[in-house]
Amino acid sequence: MAHMAYSTAPALTVGFDLDMTLIDSRPGIHACYLALAERTGTFIDADLAVTRLGPPLVEEIANWFPAAHVEEMADLYRSLYPTYAITGTLALPGAREAIDAVREAGGRSLVVTAKYEPNAELHLDHLGIRPDVLAGDLWAEQKAVALREHGAGVYVGDHEGDVRGARAADALSVTVATGPFGAEELRAAGADVVLADLTEFPQWLAGHLETTRG
Repeated sequence: MAHMAYSTAPALTVGFDLDMTLIDSRPGIHACYLALAERTGTFIDADLAVTRLGPPLVEEIANWFPAAHVEEMADLYRSLYPTYAITGTLALPGAREAIDAVREAGGRSLVVTAKYEPNAELHLDHLGIRPDVLAGDLWAEQKAVALREHGAGVYVGDHEGDVRGARAADALSVTVATGPFGAEELRAAGADVVLADLTEFPQWLAGHLETTRG
């Protein structure tokens, strides 16, 4: 009977954000903004831009280009991205181990990001981070679409937008203070769990599973 009860329990599915949760994309994005500035002759403060990663690209592009050209410049940025942004980007400490911890617990992992999905896939392939599912072009509450579709009970991110996405999906909001929000800001945003970084995730997950599977 115990075996039957366990087998009918919902499968563990954990979602992860990408930028500043799994990867430190600031060096690559910085290089890409400089390339965009050079290509267009338009000043872009790349140092500033990389301090506010998370929201969709068009929101940042709108700070530097007239509204009528935002979509065009976003497309140009995306086309430059594979050349300038992939090799300079590093996995954050604990990223691969966090994905592995989900797999070792018999679960599935998905990456849900606002980033253009083909470029997100390039990052994951380059760094050898292998989630079961990737969903791109989703921000804040929109992330709940993919989280619900795949039955994610936990969503891990670094931004208040990630907390909003988890809430909209009725998932547990687990956050890491590796992005633009500090631990207190993440708690104030409504995160259920705040970790310093992903190196703390496997131990947290083990405790979470012990509690929920009781």
